[in-house]
Amino acid sequence: MNGYAIAQIVWWLLLGVLLMGLAVMVGMDMGVGASLRYVGRTDTERRVALNIIGPHWDGNQVWFILGGGAIFAAFPLIYATAFSGFYVVMLLLLWTMILRPIGFEYRSRIGNPAWRGAWDWALVVSGAVPMIVFGAAFGNLFRGVPFHFEWNMTSFYTGSFLGLLNPFAVMTGVLSLAMSVMMGSLTVMNGAGGVMAARARGLAQLAGLIAIVLFAIGGLWVHSMPGYHWVGGPGPGIPQTPLQQTVVTSPGTWFDNFGAHPVLWCVPALGFAGMLGAILAARAKRSHLGWWSGAVAWIGVIGSAGSALFPFMLPSSSDPSLSLTVWNSSSSESTLLWMIGFTAFFVPLILWYTGWAFWVMRGKITPEMVEGDEHAY
Repeated sequence: MNGYAIAQIVWWLLLGVLLMGLAVMVGMDMGVGASLRYVGRTDTERRVALNIIGPHWDGNQVWFILGGGAIFAAFPLIYATAFSGFYVVMLLLLWTMILRPIGFEYRSRIGNPAWRGAWDWALVVSGAVPMIVFGAAFGNLFRGVPFHFEWNMTSFYTGSFLGLLNPFAVMTGVLSLAMSVMMGSLTVMNGAGGVMAARARGLAQLAGLIAIVLFAIGGLWVHSMPGYHWVGGPGPGIPQTPLQQTVVTSPGTWFDNFGAHPVLWCVPALGFAGMLGAILAARAKRSHLGWWSGAVAWIGVIGSAGSALFPFMLPSSSDPSLSLTVWNSSSSESTLLWMIGFTAFFVPLILWYTGWAFWVMRGKITPEMVEGDEHAY
């Protein structure tokens, strides 16, 4: 395998790491938002929940930027095809994301209950919708996306918004939301006490159980659906376009990688173990252990999807042979190598800063703290 192919695989792995970071860090914040009306029954309790993630939520959004930037620079054909086809989805995601900072900043500036209640629901929606979209995106990859290329490599998306909300995608969206709520609930357990922590503890266990069931159903569902199999075309590390390959579909093909490399079964096992560990840790009131178990669960779930899909990144349901893979959608070798260098410097820096911020701002948030601080959310 030549250096170009190695760089392509490295960036496929790095993109997976960025998606995992997004799921863990942003999913935690979104989970608190999505469960805000349940874990917080009074205005003060909701303020406590918001201030638990208050020092971190905006910094965690950097994972969105990293993920989008990585796709743009490392896999520009994926970026151009997906982002140009999913206008409605992107706008939906954009508007819900815009609601979040507005809700955080303006919710508690006016004491009117109707005003605060409206922003509470806005935060619930802006927490739930992005995680559903995140999970549904993975679901649609397994079913294939309706797009094709013309002779001049111009891509055309031929699907509809409602088509993206197929049953399997809805199920994976709910799975994503359940895992996010599990992480958010464990975060509230970390930062709150009393009745709020008790509610969050019960919700974390329920959300974790739902996630386990949906992950199992998803695996069985994927095994029964037609998968994509690369038959022929330019090999790894060779400059190519999607017009030069042959891809066929057949039931159960998405499990071919697991059959060829049995060690990959450890990845979904990691997902199940993480979810079960989060449930048991929440039950034992060990929220910090539960949070890390939830992070392991996200790694296992996203890693399972990536292991099954490889080398496909954006399969085409219109014409499987026009599917985008790691090999035919990446940037040049020079671009990938330069980006590896930048990533090797900046990602550890981001991880260090994130860990430092959580360590410095650790501890419980009490009602007295938010009521006595005019700068609190």
